[in-house]
Amino acid sequence: MTDSSDESFDALLEYIEDELAFATSHYNDSYLDRRVSSRMRRTTAESYADYLEELRSDPQEQEDLLDSMSINVTGFFRNPDVWEGVRDVLRSAAENHDRVHIWSAACADGREPYSISMLAHDDPEIDASAVHILGTDISEKALETARQGVYRSSQTIDIADQLEYLTDYHDYVEETPDGFRVRDTVRRNVNFARHDLINDEPKAGFDLVVCRNLFIYIDNEYKEPVLETIARSLQSDGYLVIGKAETIPPSLSCGFSVLDGRLRIYERTPLDSRHSVRG
Repeated sequence: MTDSSDESFDALLEYIEDELAFATSHYNDSYLDRRVSSRMRRTTAESYADYLEELRSDPQEQEDLLDSMSINVTGFFRNPDVWEGVRDVLRSAAENHDRVHIWSAACADGREPYSISMLAHDDPEIDASAVHILGTDISEKALETARQGVYRSSQTIDIADQLEYLTDYHDYVEETPDGFRVRDTVRRNVNFARHDLINDEPKAGFDLVVCRNLFIYIDNEYKEPVLETIARSLQSDGYLVIGKAETIPPSLSCGFSVLDGRLRIYERTPLDSRHSVRG
């Protein structure tokens, strides 16, 4: 921390939550401090109190901070073994439903929902035309990138390596001078919208929700309402996939049972009827 005053830090978080509508109380303080400190280094603020004053007077810094707060660690086909599990879930859903509805929650810049679409197109057992994917995030900047579907390679990110999971990734992306553009055939299966899993209402009627690497940043006491939001968004035979570094403790089952513990794939179990949302 740049400022040793817990009171100053708390006042800053209170402002972010009350005035900027970002639910800081749901996240780990260590995560919040890293994101705030990163922004402070880009300003003239030397303390949390200084930074709070800057936030109050600078709408652009407010926007930049909120974008920094959103969790944008992502990649195409991250953890390939998990995607084999997702493939099995998609095949099962395609067998049981004429249309398959998937929600990629906290999708960052869109590479996860596009991965799902590519997987559906790449698998001969799945009718890709019946697969409909919604990608959501709280960051409008990340969603803007997602809608464009253009991604750059760099010294630290080799997109070609990420796409090697596919039979021939050239079927699904076209190369640009510094990266790749997702082809229209893949993009047609995906829509994007802003949604805050913590504050917004559940969706409805999904066969699969993919929400990976969000729960590791959220305090345990707030995981339950997020999981309930997801459960209420799923069909009675729906599935949830979370990150490999995450678990749903039995005390927070919130409508889920384990399908594959190693791959972190869960099945929806019945909720109390008063909580159910029918798709």
